[in-house]
Amino acid sequence: MSIAANERLALENRLRHALIAGEFVLHFQPLIDAHTSHVVGVEALTRWQPPGEAIISPGKFIPIAEDTGLIVPLGEWVLRAACEQSRAWMDAGIPPLVVAVNLSVRQFQSENLVGMVQRVLEETRLPATYLELELTESMFVAQAERSIETLNQLKALGVRLAIDDFGTGYSSLTYLKRFPIDKLKIDQSFVHGLAHDANDREIAATIIAMARGLKLDVLAEGIESEQQLEFLRQHDCDYYQGYLFHRPVPAAELEKWLRKHSVPQ
Repeated sequence: MSIAANERLALENRLRHALIAGEFVLHFQPLIDAHTSHVVGVEALTRWQPPGEAIISPGKFIPIAEDTGLIVPLGEWVLRAACEQSRAWMDAGIPPLVVAVNLSVRQFQSENLVGMVQRVLEETRLPATYLELELTESMFVAQAERSIETLNQLKALGVRLAIDDFGTGYSSLTYLKRFPIDKLKIDQSFVHGLAHDANDREIAATIIAMARGLKLDVLAEGIESEQQLEFLRQHDCDYYQGYLFHRPVPAAELEKWLRKHSVPQ
């Protein structure tokens, strides 16, 4: 236990230094329109790249950043960097893409979230309609009424809102119909079993049908096989994301691919 505690403290100290030293980078994974097969957006994914070392998995540093509160400044950096990159692609002649950015629990609960998002959009000159904020169901459990107010304020800015990892957390469907949400994302744990697990197929089909009934878009993440894709196509899923289409890669690596696959203007 002592060794584990010391390792965690060392990683926390390295994390603080990494924020100051600018050791974080963004990778981007395309979001595909199911009906046209064009890329219509990208998800921004955070990576920690210490100089001269291998990339550190988000699974190792995100929980520590969340526990220590470092996730708030890190999250603001991610949002700003993602918006800057989206604007840079736009200025470079690539058709406009929605950029999806994950919000943490601490970010969502912070008093200045809406003001921070508005400021970043203004400073990066990214139209709000091209920013999609991804939230998890667990963010809404404790203070549902306050959450609805925050979501309404974010919607008033013009940004899009999505519930990530849908079906893995807990949320009352009574509240879900009151949330000003644009999209549900089917968690990859359900998508993974589509080819061989009847329960996963039933859950995915139900989520798609519910989204359709609530007039929400629905995206399946973690698609890796043609069998998974065929099931989602048969059930009229709106958007796809996964290794079958493209792995998360740095912006410069993705740009050439984007020029071929973005929606024509």
